[in-house]
Amino acid sequence: MPHIVTERCVACRYTDCCAVCPVDCFYEIQDPHMLVIDPDTCIDCQLCVPECPVHAIYADDELPEPYQEWEAKNAELWESGEQVSDKSDPLEGARTLEQIQEDEKARGLDISEPRNA
Repeated sequence: MPHIVTERCVACRYTDCCAVCPVDCFYEIQDPHMLVIDPDTCIDCQLCVPECPVHAIYADDELPEPYQEWEAKNAELWESGEQVSDKSDPLEGARTLEQIQEDEKARGLDISEPRNA
């Protein structure tokens, strides 16, 4: 069960997750600007989940319904990205978890947090 990066990472690109990944399965893409996971390389170690400050990473079996499309997007987009394994600064204007949660609520979404976050 590979892990999935969701839209919570869009325009944020925190890289805390990349620094702990033992198999270097994270890729930075530009459109949208975020990180995604190569599902064939991910070993489901779950080390990345608690490292993400915006709780953007879910195991595929706990992916909230509004974020289901991100499983296919990760599988499709990782090949167009650049592999990232080191921590770097987030994008300018990166949102906090609280800001993302407020936005989700304003959109009428009730998103559960990843179980290992």
